[in-house]
Amino acid sequence: MKKAVILVSGGLDSATCLAIAREQGYTCYAISFDYGQRANSELDAARRLVAAMEVEQHLVIPLGMGQLGGSALTDTSLDVPEEEGSPDEIPVTYVPARNTVFLSYALGWAEVLDASAIFIGVNALDYSGYPDCRPDFIGAFERMANLATRAGVEGHAISIEAPLINMSKADIIRCGVDSGVDYGLTVSCYQADGEGRACGRCDSCRLRRKGFVDAGVEDPTRYFQAPH
Repeated sequence: MKKAVILVSGGLDSATCLAIAREQGYTCYAISFDYGQRANSELDAARRLVAAMEVEQHLVIPLGMGQLGGSALTDTSLDVPEEEGSPDEIPVTYVPARNTVFLSYALGWAEVLDASAIFIGVNALDYSGYPDCRPDFIGAFERMANLATRAGVEGHAISIEAPLINMSKADIIRCGVDSGVDYGLTVSCYQADGEGRACGRCDSCRLRRKGFVDAGVEDPTRYFQAPH
C-alpha cells in the first residue's frame, strides 16, 4: 500500500491534485493549514473536499504566519489588489516562504506515515508569479528533503509530486472534471466571505473564471459581488 500526503487548501488546484493522487493508487492523507489567511472559508472547503473524496486522515495545522505580515493574504492593513498587476512583479498576495513551510510540515508527516510522496498543486503557467510555485523550487525542495530526513538517508526517498505544474488552468479543470471533482465545493478567492462566496475581482478569481471559460465548463463559483 503506497501512501501520499496531499496539501489541500480548499481551492481548485489542490482538489484536482488530490483526485490525481487517488487515481494513481495512493492512500491519501490530507494536510491543510490555518496560517492566518483572510479567507477562513477555504478551510471549510478543504474539510468538504476531504470528506467527499474519502481520504484516510485529514490534519489542519495552526500556524502563526499571519504574525509575520508582509502579505495581503495575512495582513488586513494591506489591500488585496483587484486589478491585474505587472507580470514581471511578484504581487503583494505572495505569502513569504509559505510553500516552504507547508512542504516542511508535509515532509515531517510523510516520514511519520512512511509515505513515499507528497503532492502539491502548484502551477507555473496560469499563476500569480509566486517564486515557490516554480519547477526549480520543487526540485530543490525534493533534493533537500532527501538529504535532511532519516527516510532519505536510509534509501526511502520521498518524492515531491507537482502534477499540475505545467498545465494551464483550463487543462487542470478538464482533468478534474474527468476525475469527478466537484468544483462547487472549492474556494479559490483571496478574500472570500464567511460563506465561501468569491469577490470575482482578485487575481485568483480572474484566473479561475478564465480557466472555466477556456475549458468550456460551467463555472460553479458563487460570488458576493459582480465579477470584473
